[in-house]
Amino acid sequence: MPAAGTAKLLPVSSSSEAREAAAAAAAELVSPDMTIGLGSGRAVWATIANLPPGTRAVVASERTREVALGAGVEVLELDGTFELDLALDGADEVGPGLGLIKGGGGALLREKIVISAARRFAVVAEASKKVARLGEGFRLPVEVVRFGWQDTRRRLAPMLPDAEQRLREDGEAYLTDEGHFILDCAVPPSGDVAELGRAIKQIPGVVEHGLFIGMATDALLGNPDGSVETLTAR
Repeated sequence: MPAAGTAKLLPVSSSSEAREAAAAAAAELVSPDMTIGLGSGRAVWATIANLPPGTRAVVASERTREVALGAGVEVLELDGTFELDLALDGADEVGPGLGLIKGGGGALLREKIVISAARRFAVVAEASKKVARLGEGFRLPVEVVRFGWQDTRRRLAPMLPDAEQRLREDGEAYLTDEGHFILDCAVPPSGDVAELGRAIKQIPGVVEHGLFIGMATDALLGNPDGSVETLTAR
């Protein structure tokens, strides 16, 4: 993961056997009559490479839009006139019950909107992303508006005392596609993460957070040997 307070653009071409296996399995979930949602990140970009040209999709980031258009995917706008059959997206951590931390690539707000518009959400990731508790190895992204962001951080401190502004590699503030800042925060080692997510959303200035709880219906987790572990939410 990026060092605390920084974010790196991930190369589309970066690959691994585990990721490629999960991506191939995810593409098999897509039938020609579907309209799907695509998140962001290397697992999603690998999945796009396996989709047939002409697949109809809504995308959750400008970079995914570029990759999808380059692969011949028909990119649609989420205009409220249709529901998505399936959303495919990666995860930075996959916890018990298919709870997720997402947002390492900075697209958490749009990703959550796209996922919420879909009847089914399948996670596409490497099996190494599985953890016993969310926050074990990845900081929680919290997207905040730029106005008064230091005070938003102050008011988050009682529940997230170690929150650092995400920076670009050149040291400037990282901006999401919607023009917001991101605070990367250590997840407390105890307590209910779903309750934590609800409490974070109550803080004025917070736009969204990277806890995706109760949203994933399935997970396709690739292994280095090319096999895929399939999990279903219960």
